[in-house]
Amino acid sequence: MATSNAIGDTPSSTLRRFEGNPILTAEAFPFPANSAFNPAAVEYDGTTLLLVRVEDRRGLSLLHVARSPNGFTDWKVDPSPAFRPIPGDHSAEWGFEDPRAVWVPELSQYVITCTAYGPGGPAVHLSLTDDFNTFEHYGVVIAPDDKNAALFPRRIGGTWAMLHRPMTTSHTTADIWISRSNDLLSWRTPEHVMACRTGAWWDSARIGTGPPPIETDEGWLLIYHGVKQMVGGPIYRVGLALLDIDEPNKVLRRCNDWIFGPEADYERSGDVNNVVFPCGAIVDPNGNVRVYYGSADTTVSVATTSVHELLTALG
Repeated sequence: MATSNAIGDTPSSTLRRFEGNPILTAEAFPFPANSAFNPAAVEYDGTTLLLVRVEDRRGLSLLHVARSPNGFTDWKVDPSPAFRPIPGDHSAEWGFEDPRAVWVPELSQYVITCTAYGPGGPAVHLSLTDDFNTFEHYGVVIAPDDKNAALFPRRIGGTWAMLHRPMTTSHTTADIWISRSNDLLSWRTPEHVMACRTGAWWDSARIGTGPPPIETDEGWLLIYHGVKQMVGGPIYRVGLALLDIDEPNKVLRRCNDWIFGPEADYERSGDVNNVVFPCGAIVDPNGNVRVYYGSADTTVSVATTSVHELLTALG
């Protein structure tokens, strides 16, 4: 599938925008919607499957499934939402947001982490599925305020591990942390992984996990978002880090520069201007990578790269 040297893209760019971006908009969904963005991404049953955050005209977000034969075009949307608020469950009274999904071979299922949003604040919600039609909802597994959760695809040192971003009186900075669990339900006290940089840095206001970590021979490859607060509002960009394969609370390398930022019109202008927000990545057997991201909190877009290029960018 061809990509384009659209604005900001050069032959040496680490991430290259698809020439058909944005690939999904609110108009693709079977009800009046305001926006569609921040999708999880997996390969399922011979298709690329996105679990998309769709905000309706009440302002509440549901999660909808969209499928494509090639991951770029010809998207088909399931008629009903995959995740919607459950009457009586106030933890997600205001909807579900920003999913990540990962195939877990030990379970023979996909594990979905997302943000459940209700009067108590944002919390980490976890579900399992093997078909994206029926779901086993574990519910909220980490209490508010917490978000940007992504599960590692296998146990590490005998336990499950999940990156997330707690914001409580004891965790007052918007950093990336890791928690561990024996059963995916009860999670231990978080351990600090990576902090925002201070001062004028591009990731000085807050950082958060992007897609689930990608296992490589050099370590866990982490694509993350970083935010800089400007006078005119925040700017969301994309960076890279490499975590130790056996001790993923340890950062081996971290890019100084962002590798991708809002430059195209559909990234610069929307419900939230100047946002590229990756939640999903698909790696093929040859190491090619498609990164699916929300553009300006309004539409879904995709960019391409490779594991080799990402590791090279880390130095």
